Amino acid sequence: MKKIFNYLLLLILLSCSNNNEKESPYKLIANWPKIPDNYVLGNPTGLALKSNQNLVVFHRASRSWQTPMPKDKIKENTIIEIDNSSGEIINAWGANMFIMPHGLEIDNENNVWITDVGLHQVIKYDSTGKELMVLGKKGEPGSDSFHFNLPTDIAVSEDGSFYVSDGYGNSRIIKFSKNGTYLFEWGTFGKNKNEFNIPHGLDLDNKGNVYVADRENNRIQKFDSLGNFITEWKSKSNGQLYSVNVNNHDNYILGIDYIGLENLIPVGSDIIYFDLDLNEKSRFGRSGLYDGQKARYHDIQIDKKGNIYAGDILNNSIQKFRLIKKN
Repeated sequence: MKKIFNYLLLLILLSCSNNNEKESPYKLIANWPKIPDNYVLGNPTGLALKSNQNLVVFHRASRSWQTPMPKDKIKENTIIEIDNSSGEIINAWGANMFIMPHGLEIDNENNVWITDVGLHQVIKYDSTGKELMVLGKKGEPGSDSFHFNLPTDIAVSEDGSFYVSDGYGNSRIIKFSKNGTYLFEWGTFGKNKNEFNIPHGLDLDNKGNVYVADRENNRIQKFDSLGNFITEWKSKSNGQLYSVNVNNHDNYILGIDYIGLENLIPVGSDIIYFDLDLNEKSRFGRSGLYDGQKARYHDIQIDKKGNIYAGDILNNSIQKFRLIKKN
């Protein structure tokens, strides 16, 4: 009897210890954002933050992923601005402009950059939606300096130069000058360093280093501003790496992955915390420390307070996680 009592006591102590060790630093905010019942929110493929920390979302409205790509443009608004505090939509535009929304970036002047994999283009707008620059030939895939083939994402440097991950059809990262002049590129299809199998997302740190979510290789690669390989992260426990976002205020990185169907049921996504050398520190999501619905995160952002925003294309929803204690 005494042995049974001691065994039960040990289990209770271990359980309490584990719960304390596994307390999540993030809290999922319920009922955020406030999407009106009559608003069509499609796959939220791109997320970005304005200087005022409002969240901008690039989504597909009533359109689903199609192969081959459709020719007609989406009739509904595809870009929305969400008030950071209230979660209410305060601006919307983009109707009859895009075929298949994908990547989104906002630079330090609040210009809006998008990639459209249906148009095979990268387009820059001012904060009101006025077109400022177009790269790529509309509807023409290619692999030279004037074409893209299903480009996936953009990252803009402090000096205005920018990088494009290109993408589904090509396996390269291209750097352009501030005015859109082609500078150089690196990458080819494969699984070794400097190679990609769908470079799907990218971001920059304060030193100009480039972090690439190499989706089908299930890894993140880090390069310097000239495209020289520095290091990579890969783990047997992760799935497809969809996106990466650098917190340049506190110098850490968040990545998101996705593991697909098991017995016809989605396994779900993790949000993974790294230092700038791509050493994994923690994770939450399908692995635990998370009480929300199963998700398929496509993009992620971190605001100046450390709060996380994730675009979920499985449920066509946007999640906000409030930082309640620093890692």
